[in-house]
Amino acid sequence: MDKQFPEVVTFGESMVLMTPVNTKGIEYNNEFIKSFGGAESNFAIAVTRLGNKAGWFSRLGKDPFGRNILKGVRGEGVDVSRVGLTHEAPTGFMLRETVAGKTSVYYYRSGSAASKLSTEHLDEEYIKNAKILHITGITCAISESARNAVYDAVRMARKHGVKICFDPNLRLKLWTIEEAREVLLPLADEADYFLPGLDELKLLYGINNTEEIFSKLKELKAVSVVKGGNDETLLVENGEVASFPYMPVEKVIDPIGAGDGFCAGFVSGLLKGFSHHESVRLANMVGALVIQSEGDWEGLPTWEEVQAILNKEIHIER
Repeated sequence: MDKQFPEVVTFGESMVLMTPVNTKGIEYNNEFIKSFGGAESNFAIAVTRLGNKAGWFSRLGKDPFGRNILKGVRGEGVDVSRVGLTHEAPTGFMLRETVAGKTSVYYYRSGSAASKLSTEHLDEEYIKNAKILHITGITCAISESARNAVYDAVRMARKHGVKICFDPNLRLKLWTIEEAREVLLPLADEADYFLPGLDELKLLYGINNTEEIFSKLKELKAVSVVKGGNDETLLVENGEVASFPYMPVEKVIDPIGAGDGFCAGFVSGLLKGFSHHESVRLANMVGALVIQSEGDWEGLPTWEEVQAILNKEIHIER
């Protein structure tokens, strides 16, 4: 077994992604661009590009789409040694369109290979040797067996002193808000780092009052990093709330994947020994860079690109 374990481990479903080549939408389009995407694999790619070692595992269909995803994630330098290809079920599939400024995602993932994820697919040695386990609510939503795998992965991390980072990634096309609350709020109690969006918190807590929401966050043992404030990210730590303004961008091209990049920026900062404040600033920067290019993960920056911005280096065009 490979003893070069990654610093951060995550797991969950990555799917084939098909998007129309123009703005006509899916119904009236005959040409599509193929890629892939999934919150956890996006996150792992982002962490790797930022110069840290990440591992991602899942189940993929032993089909052309599954092999394509596996090669793509491996090609980004992510450790995929625990990914399994199976004939048991196909690789998940999603379509995404943006029409009249509104983005819609259509999932074809029920009964997919990743939905068969279970505790038996966890490698405790792999989790034990990580510094951080990153989990998301999406994995909990795709099936009961995958949800139990998340619970057991958290238990393994706790057992071995591995920090737990949790992004609720609420997806109401996968389950109801009532179902989500029963699972996601207890996981927030287990986390060392809780990275929700403000809109997600309003839904999960069932309240719109921001002060009440932050009172609840202050009761958690986790350091909470809240995305989606008034052009700011809010850090809740030791009963105090600190604000960090977003990095200004000239034009938003594609917001998908920004949250995954944000989480990766924060975790990469922690792995580099940054303070929580410095890690939030890095997270803001990564999120801002992602939304300025198309694709779930294609626009994720490298550490060299981040450093060039920090150092205000002049770009040489030719």
